[in-house]
Amino acid sequence: MSANNPLDISRIFLNTLSTKMFRYYEDRIPQDASLLIVSNHRSFMDALTLMAALSNPIRFACHHYMGQVPILREIVTGQLGCFPLEENQHRQQSFFVQSQKLLQTKQMVGVFPEGADPMVKYTPANEVGEFRRGFAHLALRSQVQNLAVLPVAIASLEESNTSAFPLKLLSLFDPSEPLFNQYGWHPLVIYHRVAVLVGRPYWITAQHHHQYHGKQAKNVVAELTTHCHDEIATLLAQGCY
Repeated sequence: MSANNPLDISRIFLNTLSTKMFRYYEDRIPQDASLLIVSNHRSFMDALTLMAALSNPIRFACHHYMGQVPILREIVTGQLGCFPLEENQHRQQSFFVQSQKLLQTKQMVGVFPEGADPMVKYTPANEVGEFRRGFAHLALRSQVQNLAVLPVAIASLEESNTSAFPLKLLSLFDPSEPLFNQYGWHPLVIYHRVAVLVGRPYWITAQHHHQYHGKQAKNVVAELTTHCHDEIATLLAQGCY
């Protein structure tokens, strides 16, 4: 197998680590649609695991610092096709613009709505943190036809945990991120056995657009965010036990 695209790289990487992956509810993946993939996030392996599980390249929005660190930048942008977000003041706008362009061409876009918190602070495998609502705003304001938001849970069944590098080191590349302005080490979670469970898709309809641009905006954003969070929490409870 030649590593000539993100999907090949993902499969080779998991094989190299001897990671065993189990997939559930694959029949829930919509066909011939634009997909915004939403998932929980604890490990640097998450993007690779999702691509291998869904058998598709996924364009992930990733943290600003990943586009600043030499070598890492070439890997995440050049080989894996991720797009690092801009600095804080421009972050949301760049996320919307880049994601919509990709979705319009039916490329899968992936987001981790918990942000960097569970990557920096070790969290239990069966827990999912609070979701930021940027992905919901993207889906609801998007002009993309036939769009579904697909929640996917990554449930670690067996893993090892170590430390990668001091958090302070990352502040050199992104001083605007308060999470990096602390002592301690960045956790490194490596999956040995992992389950990927696909949730029920949330289809974006004309009615959702109408609600979003009217008085029901806050409600429809909360509904979509809650749907994805609850699906992933429920699937994690299934997968981790």
